[in-house]
Amino acid sequence: MERQQKKQAERKEWPATPDEEGDADGFTNKRRVMLMETAAGPDLFRKMQKEESPPLEASLSSEHTDTWAPSIVSSSSSSLPCLSPPLPPSVGLDGVLVEERLVLDVYRGGAEVLPVFWEFVQERMRGLQYLRLGSEDEGALERALKVLPLLTQLRSLAIRGCRFHDPQGDPLPGLLSSLPDSVSSLSLLVHLDLSFNQLSSLPPCLLSFSRLSELLLCHNNLTTLPEGIGALGSLRRVSLLGNRLVDLPRDLGLLCRLEELDVSFNLLENLPDELGQLQNLQRLELSNNRLRALPETLGSLRSLRQLLIQSNDLRSVPECLHSLPMLDNLDVRNNPLGRPPTPPPLAHTTPVVEDSDIPELHLGFNQHSFQVSPAGCHVFLPGGAELLFPRQCVGVVTQLQWAEKRPDRKWVWLEEHDVLLSRQLELRPHGATFEKLVEVCIPYRKTRKGDVVVRRFDGQSWTTQTTMTRRGSDKHSCRPGGRPARLACCSVSQFSWFVAVRCPFLDSCCVSSEGALLVSQCHPGIKLTFPADCTAETRTVTLQVLQVALSEVQDLTGDPHASAGPLLRLSQTPSMHFLQPIRVQVPLPPGVTGHMVDLSRLHLMHGDPTAHTWTDVTAQVSLYVTHIYAVFFITHFSWYWLWYTTHRCVSGVVRKMYHRLKQFRVRFLALQRKNDPEQILLQCLPSDKAESRLESLADQYEGPQPSELCVLLEGEQFFAGFERGIDINSDRPDCKDGRLSFTFYSHLKNIKEVYVCATHPVQTTIRGQVSFYRGEVPSDLPEEVARKRKGHDDQWMATLPLRIPKSEIDGSISGELNLGDPESGYLTQTNLLSISLRINQEWQNIGINLGMSYEQLERIRHQHR
Repeated sequence: MERQQKKQAERKEWPATPDEEGDADGFTNKRRVMLMETAAGPDLFRKMQKEESPPLEASLSSEHTDTWAPSIVSSSSSSLPCLSPPLPPSVGLDGVLVEERLVLDVYRGGAEVLPVFWEFVQERMRGLQYLRLGSEDEGALERALKVLPLLTQLRSLAIRGCRFHDPQGDPLPGLLSSLPDSVSSLSLLVHLDLSFNQLSSLPPCLLSFSRLSELLLCHNNLTTLPEGIGALGSLRRVSLLGNRLVDLPRDLGLLCRLEELDVSFNLLENLPDELGQLQNLQRLELSNNRLRALPETLGSLRSLRQLLIQSNDLRSVPECLHSLPMLDNLDVRNNPLGRPPTPPPLAHTTPVVEDSDIPELHLGFNQHSFQVSPAGCHVFLPGGAELLFPRQCVGVVTQLQWAEKRPDRKWVWLEEHDVLLSRQLELRPHGATFEKLVEVCIPYRKTRKGDVVVRRFDGQSWTTQTTMTRRGSDKHSCRPGGRPARLACCSVSQFSWFVAVRCPFLDSCCVSSEGALLVSQCHPGIKLTFPADCTAETRTVTLQVLQVALSEVQDLTGDPHASAGPLLRLSQTPSMHFLQPIRVQVPLPPGVTGHMVDLSRLHLMHGDPTAHTWTDVTAQVSLYVTHIYAVFFITHFSWYWLWYTTHRCVSGVVRKMYHRLKQFRVRFLALQRKNDPEQILLQCLPSDKAESRLESLADQYEGPQPSELCVLLEGEQFFAGFERGIDINSDRPDCKDGRLSFTFYSHLKNIKEVYVCATHPVQTTIRGQVSFYRGEVPSDLPEEVARKRKGHDDQWMATLPLRIPKSEIDGSISGELNLGDPESGYLTQTNLLSISLRINQEWQNIGINLGMSYEQLERIRHQHR
């Protein structure tokens, strides 16, 4: 080792020789020798040198030295074993080639050394059965594909992209776009993974792999599959997730051994009837496509266990699926089941309508007016909103305006358990009618459970619009380099006010005298079965499902074995009793199964939405349990909730739990800017986000820890009162008598920044506080209460301390005030600033009285504080 290190040190001082000069690929001859020695091993390398009569340089063909990036040439002196790059310096042949397995996709550009291994350890490479390559380096991949057909013993081959990331953290895409026909020599291949690449069509050589049992082509650009795919009769698993398939070939039905087929996240609109021939199919994944109907032949899949069809456009599910003997998982969420057909939306679900003739318009935050011509326009608003005006939607050039406002309880309509997801978007002129539907897309914050809908206010009432969700355009100038916003889109003919709202999953259907079946998209195990002749006239029924966390139930009841199933909200139009009992199936509460359930602890609760009472009706309905479900029969629609608990008085516990479902646990922040303690940031946010928010603000703000836990309802009003010697330093529309008004929305920021000052001039540091109260600002506030605590004690939620340093500004007014002159204008920002220190806080009132907007004054105050 010491001798080797000494020679390395000496070699660094040698001048470059012809052997050390780089070739066209940037590799020196000594570097070739080093790579060759490491690939073959020191003993085998010396043996090859002895056996070869000509020099090693001459033994390598020009073809290899020109095409291999890690080319190899001998040297009479010893060389440092090294494959770096692409492999780390400490990794040799035995580190990547173990038995018949070669793993190179964990090293960036690792495919580069595959030709080297084939040239110098050919005997070991001939028996290779397992190979993994990365496809992020085009040159290395091209050279590796020339060697690939020679590895005829391969059983498993993976060439994948997205294995590494660039400096910005984005995954590097795979560059494989095809396979050479010579790869068909891999006749023993049983597993092939070409995911995360750029394949636009299935390579023809794949159809010759008669033994192939697993084919993974996820996240490519495939638009169609060849009809000859039926030749792969040994396939057991096929995954085509995340491609652009618009249809499936009929030959797919010839794959008689297929057990798993995944074609989710494609563009499929229909399925071939031949899918019903896959008698061994156990899992079929069809989610996130554009399917409007399923073939009746799916009823022949007697081995099917899982059928995932969520997030399509299915209005009904074939009855034959319910008779499949092995089916235990049918996922139909996010489908308009039972709803009447609706016309297609104006825009596709793709981010932007591909029409180069429609001009684009990107507006800034201060551009609240724009024009639309008969040629149409795609308008991008600040914050992520988009407006799409099709051609001929207006007859002449039309001036339009937009404004985004803070949500006000008076202008936002929320039903129980609804959540506001966006600020209010106002489009003017109100009531202006367009000749074609205009697509309005509202950006909204991420939500986990429920449907996202757009609600529109026409000046008198709110209506829920038919809504499609999608990602925004990559061209949006407001999000450079970022991921496009989530958009809730609706098509309208008139402008007004719009907001995005999350509501519980809602399923509806029309029930006639022939009967019907309604399945919940939230949980496929929740079903309503309407028998024939249950109604004399057609009526519309709706089903809403609310899930409840098991931990909250046990925490509220104090019973570690307590549990509750999903809450059902059933309604109908018109409201009348059914002529025959309706069968309702719900899952048993979590942790409860049919073989161990104690029926004396099982309670079916009936809720009265008007009186807000809950009654135990277990003894009044025909209730029985199966292994995982509970079934009961009703004739009256209302709220129903299945509970499992030892409590005897269940109604009181259920009422408390129902109220908790509508509450959010929150914490309050009150922070002061480090370079200006008079600037106060107030925020109310969910409790689980308070600590991370405090850390993100630590560089610019300081203050007390977040408040203790409090509970608020969605849309509930609260206010902040500054007390003990401090008050708000301006007249604000949302402030009265020192009380700053808020409206809590769980998915919005609920944040305001204000400037405070001393209530009375003092020469010492002020140790005040800000308190948070429920309710509205009272009109008659007693002076003694305002001096002590601004609000009623029973409405108090939290108090946080504030510390305002001693003020060094003299608030007295002296001398003549310069309010401007006729030439320069009677009120400018310059002369307003010149008098601000002399008149103290009154300068803002003067600005308002002389015509300056509140936003302008706040901007001046912030810039020159």
